[in-house]
Amino acid sequence: MKKLGILLSGRGSNFEAIARNVQAGKIPAEIGVVISNKEEAAGLATARQMGLKAICIPSKGKEREAFERELVAALREREVDLVCLAGFMRVLTPYFIREFRGRILNIHPALLPSFPGVEVQKQALDYGVKWTGCTVHFVDEGVDTGPIVCQAAVPVLDDDTPEALAARILKEEHRIYTEAVCLIVEDKIRIEGRRVLLKK
Repeated sequence: MKKLGILLSGRGSNFEAIARNVQAGKIPAEIGVVISNKEEAAGLATARQMGLKAICIPSKGKEREAFERELVAALREREVDLVCLAGFMRVLTPYFIREFRGRILNIHPALLPSFPGVEVQKQALDYGVKWTGCTVHFVDEGVDTGPIVCQAAVPVLDDDTPEALAARILKEEHRIYTEAVCLIVEDKIRIEGRRVLLKK
């Protein structure tokens, strides 16, 4: 059975959605380890309550690659097959991406390539789009630029605030992240250039 490694920096609601779906048998994988760069991250406490291996590898005061070497060692020790970023608030270096190329997933609260980076819902509202949503994508050396696995669209309402829009998008995030993880652990996709295609 494939093993997941979850990286988070905060509440980890996407981690929790994945973990509940693993427990319910909806994702045919196991969670090998949950790692945060912040000891106070609520997601770490949730993982421990769920009986999962959950550790903190602090990033503060360390050079980026030195920190990531510790991360890679912990993931390798737990024999992780797929790394899932769940609100991990750090841009990964080329070193980390080389170590797990094609095996790192991220969720972004917009329909990429629109609105990469941060303050995503504010960007969408300021631009005046009628639809936004969320994207699960493979991680490459760019910021929110890797091949797209799944997307879900969410309408933008006239009276939306960034917070209200974010809450509606989050529900779709929880759904499509599970969908994307299943596609990968069940070996149902192939990548051709930028396109992620279902295997025939």
